[in-house]
Amino acid sequence: MTTRSVLRLRRTAVASTAALALLGLAACSSSSSSAGSSGSSASASASSTASGAAVSGKITVFAAASLKNTFTELGKEFEAAHPGTTVTFNFGGSDTLAASIVSGAPADVFAAASTTTMQTVVSKGDAVGTPVDFAKNELEIAVAPGNPKHLTTLAGLNASGVKVALCAKTVPCGAAAVKALAASGVKLTPVTLEQDVTSALNKVELGEVDAALVYKTDVKGANGKVTGVDFPEAAKAITTYPIAPVKGSANAAAAQAFAAFVASSQGEQVLAAAGFQAP
Repeated sequence: MTTRSVLRLRRTAVASTAALALLGLAACSSSSSSAGSSGSSASASASSTASGAAVSGKITVFAAASLKNTFTELGKEFEAAHPGTTVTFNFGGSDTLAASIVSGAPADVFAAASTTTMQTVVSKGDAVGTPVDFAKNELEIAVAPGNPKHLTTLAGLNASGVKVALCAKTVPCGAAAVKALAASGVKLTPVTLEQDVTSALNKVELGEVDAALVYKTDVKGANGKVTGVDFPEAAKAITTYPIAPVKGSANAAAAQAFAAFVASSQGEQVLAAAGFQAP
C-alpha cells in the first residue's frame, strides 16, 4: 500500500468508525423500527462522531521542534473538534524524542522531522501501523533582520568573520544541512552545533551568530526576528515529516484520531499556512 493510500485510509478512519458504530446500533434495534428511524439514527451517530463524542481523554504528542507552532495550533483545533480531549506536547530533536520513546517514555503519538528517525521507532515495534508522511520542509539561511552581512549563498557563509550555527548532524535539520552543503561543495566550520532547529534559530535572534541553516517554517514563524535567504541546494535536502500513534498508548483511540487529524485536509491547511510543503 502506498503512503498516499494510507493517508486516504486514515483520513476516513473516524467516518468508518462512526459507520461501524451505526451498524451495531441498527443490529440491536427492534425489528419493528422503520427505515426512517434508521436514517435518523444514522444522522445522530454521524453528528455525535463529528462533535468528537467518540474521542475523549488526554494524549501526549512527541513532536519535532520545527512543528511547535503548527502543532500547538492543531492541538487546539483537535480539542475543539473533540470536546473532552486534552493534548499536551513534548517538542525537541527528533532523535532525542525517538530515543525516549523506545526507552519507554509515555508518549501517545510521535511526529518526526525524519523518516529515518521514525524508522528507529518502527523497527523497535513502538509505532502502531504504517507512519504517514504529512508534510515536507526546506532549509533556508536565517540571518539578522535586513541581512546586514549581505549573505546570499552557502559559500558566503565561509567569509571571514561570519559566525554560523548548524544543527548537530544527528538531528534532522543537521542531516539536511550536511546534504545541502555536500550538494554545494561548501565546507563550513560552525561556531556551535545545536540539538534542535529552535536552538539554532535562537542563536541568530540573540545575535550570537550571523547565520544559521534552519527550516523555512522556522524563519516564517519567527515573525520578523530573522530574515530568510533562499539557496538552490536546499532542494537537494528536503525533509519529510511522518506521524504515527505509539504502541502502548493509554488512549489509543485519541492517539489514532490525532494522527489522522494532522494528515487531514484541515491539518494540511494549517501546515501550508505555516510554510510546510505537501507530503
